[in-house]
Amino acid sequence: MDGAFEAYLASDGVTFDDGDAALLRAVDDHGSVSGAAAALGRSRARALSRLETLESAFGSLVERRRGGADGGGSELTDGATALLARFARLRAALSGTAGAREAVLFGRLADSDGELAVVDTDAGPVRALVVDADGQIAGSVDAQTPVQVSVRADAVTLHAPDDAPPSAATSARNRFDGVVSDLDSGTAVATVVVDIGANAPLYALVTVESVDRLGLEEGVPVVASFKATATRATVVDE
Repeated sequence: MDGAFEAYLASDGVTFDDGDAALLRAVDDHGSVSGAAAALGRSRARALSRLETLESAFGSLVERRRGGADGGGSELTDGATALLARFARLRAALSGTAGAREAVLFGRLADSDGELAVVDTDAGPVRALVVDADGQIAGSVDAQTPVQVSVRADAVTLHAPDDAPPSAATSARNRFDGVVSDLDSGTAVATVVVDIGANAPLYALVTVESVDRLGLEEGVPVVASFKATATRATVVDE
């Protein structure tokens, strides 16, 4: 388990990641899908299929011109340029915190109170700050709006089930019962993967001393908690 981060944007069930950004940049550099595919070591059919999938969720990205006096070719749309810029901003924001892994849950807003909201996810309700695609705190957002919830490993606290404080006695209002599914220990700190069900793992960055004190290893039950103010719910397109 490494400490690298994976940046991606989500829309209508489709994710846009580093590989997709590389494909668009290659189209821009080489002026054609065929040239982009060759440069990336992909087949033209595979590149076209991926572009069609991306465009079904993010809108028109590549304008294709059939052969003619200039031989045809492809160029990026304004939408593609904007998408690449948005992805670059996301990567820049994450690069400063790449040492801490980040859990991502998907759900819909159930209720909101100003900037704070309750999000219904498959793992259960999560309280979070609602932000826009640029990471700025958003204003009023309608109920049932789809969001992507993220929480960094260094914001998660682990407790033994018998010693976990009651939710009313702590400011960490998000609380999940889980089981340790993986653990990567360094010299001073360790990253713990906690299975909270619904295929939604949480990551917790803890000291090696805490690993020993809590007896953390695969299969050990824990209570994971984190503050709403340390949790981000980003509005995504349907």
